[in-house]
Amino acid sequence: MTDTHEGESLAIGIDIGGTGIKGALVDLRTGGLAGDRTKLSTPKGGEPEGIADTVVELLEKIGGDPSLPLGVCFPAAVVGGRTMSAANVSKKWIGFEAEKFFEDRLGRGIHFVNDADAAGVAEANFGAAKDVPGLVIMTTLGTGIGTALIHDGVLIPNAELGHLEIDGVDYETKASFAAKERGDLSWTRWASRLQKYYSRLEALLYPELFVVGGGVSKHYQEFLPKLELRAKIVPAALRNNAGILGAAALAASPKYMPSLQQV
Repeated sequence: MTDTHEGESLAIGIDIGGTGIKGALVDLRTGGLAGDRTKLSTPKGGEPEGIADTVVELLEKIGGDPSLPLGVCFPAAVVGGRTMSAANVSKKWIGFEAEKFFEDRLGRGIHFVNDADAAGVAEANFGAAKDVPGLVIMTTLGTGIGTALIHDGVLIPNAELGHLEIDGVDYETKASFAAKERGDLSWTRWASRLQKYYSRLEALLYPELFVVGGGVSKHYQEFLPKLELRAKIVPAALRNNAGILGAAALAASPKYMPSLQQV
């Protein structure tokens, strides 16, 4: 953003997930939504064409000036606009020129970013990690486990720490919210898995703060008090809107995270 005119404080954020695609108009002055959040189901198979069609439909529902900055976040490591992994979506995304694909399909420029990184940017600028010194680890508990590393307010992009191997398995298959639902786990039993996961992160990185996001964060009192860690662990302030807000912020201005400026 180059000035504080109302129109230039607005952007659109879209958060693509394994089960749902949601988006909204965002007011970057307040760090809140400027309109209703709209959500559509992720098409079965999670392939590029189907997801792009859903994003087109979502944008039509959201509305807004087509000239507004548009940020899209996605469950994959993103390097130079290319998706280098695929979590809970089609393997066709691996090595795919996603940013160019969406720009061609939508007929407009976008900023394409990892979903957990977008959530971390939002929490660092507008939420629970704002003005926190040292290392903050943002985790999103949903279909998988997304992670973002924020050091002194600066994002270290593409930290895929949800895929830590613990007990011989990719531990998001044991500790994500989807794993809780699949196994019909009690809050206490799920918390024991989260304890193992967060303890491993803490032993490797010694953060000052953990921020826990994803839709389940609204039930944080059911599981966060059961965890025993050196670092403080808190629910995300922006809850399930963090990806939308962060994607919009990054699209609107590189000031929100200089490390993600395009080369």
